[in-house]
Amino acid sequence: PQPIVGGTTTTTTAYPFMMQITDASQNQFCGGTLVSATKVVTAAHCMVGETTSSVRVVGGRTYLNGTNGTVSRVSKIWINPGYTDATNGDDVAVLTLSTSMPYTTASYVSSSQTSVYAAGTTARILGWGTTSSNGSSSNQLRTATVPIVSDSSCKSSYGSDFVQTDMVCAGYTSGGTDTCQGDSGGPLLIGGVLAGITSWGEGCAQAGYPGVYTRLTTFSSLVTAQVNS
Repeated sequence: PQPIVGGTTTTTTAYPFMMQITDASQNQFCGGTLVSATKVVTAAHCMVGETTSSVRVVGGRTYLNGTNGTVSRVSKIWINPGYTDATNGDDVAVLTLSTSMPYTTASYVSSSQTSVYAAGTTARILGWGTTSSNGSSSNQLRTATVPIVSDSSCKSSYGSDFVQTDMVCAGYTSGGTDTCQGDSGGPLLIGGVLAGITSWGEGCAQAGYPGVYTRLTTFSSLVTAQVNS
């Protein structure tokens, strides 16, 4: 799985759709994006082995050790049926919340908006993940901007593990800014719109290895079916 290495601190006031996915004791282990009052998009790999009773979703909480915001139970976990492992793609899941979240939602890309992934486009990542490989989590939400990396460049980094239809890479060839452990499931935003899900990578901010994100255009119709169900 993949707080943000590099970047700056921010708040859930600035990014109200940013959710903590936690265990029953409200210990955060992944991020998620609120796309309707009761639906959260996250990574499939975050939900493997979880049940509706083992998971909570917390909105409006900037700090991991905070007590504010809205805590919801989960009534349904949908994991993309094609999912086996993050490096094989299909890394998307949708959670249905028992309690409506009173926060502004994020819109997400439609299947036709494939041009948003043009190489060099600036994207934004968000999370509470560790600020170095195997470091401790960031208590405060962090954000950073990273450029979209061309598919050919990503393929040269990751070889056959890069599945072009299902994945998009973002980051700097020099390293230095990336998602890390604890950020998994969180958003890759392009123009403020949810376009990717933090999925996997080699280390964190490691030179030559950009972060890998779920290419949401490929799965947006599946997500919409869940959002509307």
